Amino acid sequence: MTHTVIARAPGKINCYFRVGPPREDGYHSVASLYLAVSLYEDVAATARSDQEIQVSLHPDSTVVSEPESFPLGPDNLVVKAAMALREHTGHYAGVDLCITKRVPIAGGMGGGSADAAATLVACNALWGTGLNREELARLGARLGADVPFALQGGAAVGLGVGDELAPLLLRTRTDWVLVPASYGLSTPRVYGMLDRLRAHEDVQTPTEVDPMMVGALLDGDLDALAPLLANDMTRAALALAPELGVVRDLGEAAGALHALVSGSGPTLALLARNEAHGAQIINQLSDEAGVATLQVHGPVSGAIILPAHPESL
Repeated sequence: MTHTVIARAPGKINCYFRVGPPREDGYHSVASLYLAVSLYEDVAATARSDQEIQVSLHPDSTVVSEPESFPLGPDNLVVKAAMALREHTGHYAGVDLCITKRVPIAGGMGGGSADAAATLVACNALWGTGLNREELARLGARLGADVPFALQGGAAVGLGVGDELAPLLLRTRTDWVLVPASYGLSTPRVYGMLDRLRAHEDVQTPTEVDPMMVGALLDGDLDALAPLLANDMTRAALALAPELGVVRDLGEAAGALHALVSGSGPTLALLARNEAHGAQIINQLSDEAGVATLQVHGPVSGAIILPAHPESL
């Protein structure tokens, strides 16, 4: 009987994202507040009798408009994650990896990082390699700065390049309306635009997330939280895709407490008072502007192994 393990990992939004100047290594130091939200990527890992790593796309993937052109080769993060786990543990088994994609692609929500996190968890269980979460996170950090958070989930302050995580124990839920774009924005391209826009500015390296914003989030004080939500990448994303500003204004006109770009964009995250308020925002955006939306909440857990029949969840 073929053995399959299915793992699920969440996408994220950045409630706060400050970006420092470019470093000598080409990266940027950031101060971020990550929130894992209820939009998930699934990776099914099935044992093979050889040492090949093969990747496929599940037909239930909701964000892939042209499946035949979706990259499934060695540059896909699920392949890199499986390879990293094999090389680290010396367990050179083969695996078929089937991805169900629901997080907008190149949308600033860490969908690729969620794929990598789910792959690490699924293959670690499938192969019995026995790594704990801390070890998986260290492996994940080599693949991308957002991978450790996709493993951890919940909410966290991220410093360094975003991989130095300090968890926040949130007791209150926040509700959001996502407005995914019909296109993606390359993260390096958005960072490059930000650097050009700030070329003559005195940009400091961020050392902390605004304590007032953290306090408002911990207290569940949405009126205090809304004006403190911030993302330095917004100006760069708007420079590359000016229509995002129009959609942002539509979201706030529809009643969102605040609208901001998530990560490097172009997904917009609209803060709602609660689930019912989020539904009202969605109805107004749909009825008046024909804007496609998704309703999510956070925080949610990080990468987990699903029961054998996840459709029953």
